[in-house]
Amino acid sequence: MRFLTAGESHGPGLSIIVEGIPAEVPLLAADIDRDLARRQVGFGRGGRMTIEKDRVTIRGGVRHGKTIGSPIALTLENRDFKNWEVAMAVEPVDRDDPEVLEQLQAKAVTRLRPGHADYPGVIKYGLSDVRNILERSSARETTSRVAAGAIAKQLLRQFNIHVHSHVTEIGGVGGGESEAPTLRQWKDLFTSIEQNDLRCRADLYDSLRERIVEAAKGGYTLGGVVEVVAYGDIPIGLGSHVHYDRRIDGLLAGALMSVHTVKAVEVGIGTEAARQTGAAVQDEFAVADGEIRRTSNHAGGIEGGMTNGQPVLLRAYLKPLPTMRNALQSVDLLSKEAFEAHYERSDTCAVPAGGVVCEAMAAIVLAQELQRKLGGDSLGEMLRHRGDLKA
Repeated sequence: MRFLTAGESHGPGLSIIVEGIPAEVPLLAADIDRDLARRQVGFGRGGRMTIEKDRVTIRGGVRHGKTIGSPIALTLENRDFKNWEVAMAVEPVDRDDPEVLEQLQAKAVTRLRPGHADYPGVIKYGLSDVRNILERSSARETTSRVAAGAIAKQLLRQFNIHVHSHVTEIGGVGGGESEAPTLRQWKDLFTSIEQNDLRCRADLYDSLRERIVEAAKGGYTLGGVVEVVAYGDIPIGLGSHVHYDRRIDGLLAGALMSVHTVKAVEVGIGTEAARQTGAAVQDEFAVADGEIRRTSNHAGGIEGGMTNGQPVLLRAYLKPLPTMRNALQSVDLLSKEAFEAHYERSDTCAVPAGGVVCEAMAAIVLAQELQRKLGGDSLGEMLRHRGDLKA
């Protein structure tokens, strides 16, 4: 499985091609829309979430509710495009028309925003208008990833593998990892967190919400921490120890690090392992009901670059969004004069949405590795091969 995306934040829409999904996987637009809606929910989101109500259109690769083995084509409309038809027009526009020129100048960006792709982007591509960089580097692009990830999740569900996330910390408030050793407990945890708009445990909700309200009043933004968990019938042996680029912890960490604002990723107990003794961080073996089991899961379900059958536990650390009402000091790209940074509509806190994007990326990696392990051009063939694997 691989995927490609195209489209700008304020352009006509987004396009996604997902290739390599086997035939006969159940897939409806509603399966994708469900995750798209989850990405848009979250206390602390900005005004655009009231404009865009994302609904996917499946344009190829699916027939009568099942994949057919060919590339899956998806499109998503940007409803805000009606306000940007001149500034983001694909065809050339008449710059001699005063009205057109006025619209172009109003949307041009030359005041650099610290923390964004603005400066390295315009230097790399030899541009004079930051608009050409910020449109693609915008977090709107993650909508496409969530759509592709929803398809990966549909494949994983056929093997009783589930990927979910929840917020554990915002702005330094919260903390602690989930403790759910059984499949039923994992499902209960993730059912409960979807009942609130911060996608966090109920005991954290009030304190996290209060922190966001405080930030909104102060005109600044907040980051936080999300935990991503893959649980269910995780096969032993996804990934490999034989080469650096096949180790699944590296693949997962790289996928999560590619998400906007993610600055660090942990597997299992992560950095805490560096502070403990060797004996304290290992997951010892035991026998229960004639089966080899583990007494803990400090490794986060991964040893030697391979899944070990335990739930895969990842933690992503998201920085505060760099666009804020209390603008930072910057300069104009063209005049070199000092100015406050350009303000583009933004959120106070997007950590809950970031969790949905992170779980999408984790699901894509796990689906890729499951396909690599099992092979097969149809779901039935993959399921037959799955019977030989140990979970």
